[in-house]
Amino acid sequence: MGMKLIYVVEDHDVIRDGVVQYLSINGYDAKGFADLSSVREGLRAKLPDLIIQDVMLPDGDGFMFIKEIKQKYPALPVIFMTARTEESDRILGFEIGADDYIPKPFSPKELVLRVNALFRRVEGASAAPDNGSKLTFKDKENTLSIDMDEHRLTINGNEVNLTAAEWKIVTYLAQNEGRLISRALILEKCFDYSFESYERVVDTHIKNIRAKLRPGNWIETVRGYGYRFSVPSDGAAK
Repeated sequence: MGMKLIYVVEDHDVIRDGVVQYLSINGYDAKGFADLSSVREGLRAKLPDLIIQDVMLPDGDGFMFIKEIKQKYPALPVIFMTARTEESDRILGFEIGADDYIPKPFSPKELVLRVNALFRRVEGASAAPDNGSKLTFKDKENTLSIDMDEHRLTINGNEVNLTAAEWKIVTYLAQNEGRLISRALILEKCFDYSFESYERVVDTHIKNIRAKLRPGNWIETVRGYGYRFSVPSDGAAK
């Protein structure tokens, strides 16, 4: 495999050039784009391994752009890199399908750490697991099935489209069904980093996952601690 190709979409010249340079120093093939029209041309020429996307751009909204791109390329990893730091913005970013959300200002070292972790998640999600694991959970009305070999999760037979981060979280919680898992442990096991200030990222992912796993209530919140994948007492896990 060659170097990972990363598109950096950012209208601020200093930020864009700095991110591209730092990614290049760390072994990535990074290309910068100042607006949506230019990155559209780039996508027509070659699909990258990752898009790092600003939101407020001179020719459009980065959220809406990624929503459009995700309809064509649902598996394309995306990191939002933006000054929009409200919780509602972060939730919207993950609902659109982002794998990570980095508020400005940020350190280039942290950005590279996040990029490295994202690629480990993507590669780990696509790798064949041991023992051909298949998990099935049932409540009174719904069935949730996870096929680790085929990388598929279904609710009542309908496939659920998950980002790499969401897949890691769901499968980790499901494999530890009934066990209380802290936010810090989810960050460590599913994101490969453990900054306390980013435990809210876990909450946002969980909210998005819950919306995708309806009907059914598969993930329980334990306030002040973390989450537990659980099936009601009249359900069964196989």
